[in-house]
Amino acid sequence: MTTRLYYTDAYLTTFTARVTDVLTLRDRDAVVLDRTAFYPTSGGQPFDTGSVGGVRVDDVMDLDDGRIAHFVSASLAPGSDVSGVVDWSRRFDHMQQHTGQHVLSASFVRVIGARTESFHLGSDISTIDFATTLSAEQIANAEEDANRVVWEDRPVRVRFVSEADAAALPLRKESAREGELRLVDIEGADLSACGGTHVTSTGAIGIIAVTGFERFKGGTRLEFVCGMRVLRRVRQQRDIVGAAVRHLSVLPSELPGAIQRLQDDLKAHRQTARALQQRLAQFEAEACVARSSPAEGLRAVVDRVDGWDAQGLKALATEIAAHAGHAAVLVSGDTPPLVVISRAADVRLDANAVLQALTTQFGGKGGGRPELAQGGGLAAPHAEILEKARTLLGVS
Repeated sequence: MTTRLYYTDAYLTTFTARVTDVLTLRDRDAVVLDRTAFYPTSGGQPFDTGSVGGVRVDDVMDLDDGRIAHFVSASLAPGSDVSGVVDWSRRFDHMQQHTGQHVLSASFVRVIGARTESFHLGSDISTIDFATTLSAEQIANAEEDANRVVWEDRPVRVRFVSEADAAALPLRKESAREGELRLVDIEGADLSACGGTHVTSTGAIGIIAVTGFERFKGGTRLEFVCGMRVLRRVRQQRDIVGAAVRHLSVLPSELPGAIQRLQDDLKAHRQTARALQQRLAQFEAEACVARSSPAEGLRAVVDRVDGWDAQGLKALATEIAAHAGHAAVLVSGDTPPLVVISRAADVRLDANAVLQALTTQFGGKGGGRPELAQGGGLAAPHAEILEKARTLLGVS
């Protein structure tokens, strides 16, 4: 059994311990200590990192027998006395997020009656899952209540109680653990069984910000950040908004309207471009047909066509196929290239079979019908693809 120093002092970052065992787990070196301040992945909270005996610790996990394994960059000798150092920046970030989750979850119960189903602390954002569908107004109300608790700087205390004593307490969520329970008590706000690391007063959380929410498995998944992560998010959004207003020459409040105008303009330009490509395809098809090559029972246009997007390439191939006795294999100038294959109604050629032969040899994917097929992602030089197409069509 490893003594868990973080249970009673989450602010402890240096300690001494003895190496009681050396293991190989997941094909890596791991050491077991008689006591540790390192938190192992558990309860939705990730592991601590740092060093033990001067070697890097980059993962920590609970073992089934109550011991804690520290994955190290180099093995340590069994029985040796070592010094441990926990990465404080990572530890404190996790403390802010985890205590913030307790406060936020309690506020959702208090304000809305919505109970937390699960919690995950990620490297950038954290999530809480609720079984019920929540509105933006409900979320905002709970968020404001949670921050009120933060700014009141309420004490956060840890205590240990028996299973029987815990049953008589108003825990926010019933614990499935047996035996002695570790309780995290946020004065007047929350009481929960938890083995994680927490700040000693809610003021250290700084601020809790909900960054997004979505429907999830019939309920709601909420994303949030606390403390330093909020500051980093504000800086990021400041820089993004600042760059956008400079490029668009508008005020921040005018950004949504400016973006909408750009989207409308882009849509109109795309429609115009498609119409022009369609008209151009009619004229370009005539030039292609004029230089078509004789093949087996047809005349073929097998060519590289630069400057046409997928829609335009398809329009050009269709216009060529409108000429009796003609088929076309058009390859765009892109890398990897797009390929469109078409044939006239009186031509006995399976366009999709030709495409499959090309993708089988050169990779990529696509599909279609006997009269028209298209694909992309072919990993070969354009000239090699065209040469194979000529062979498939029997171009002389």
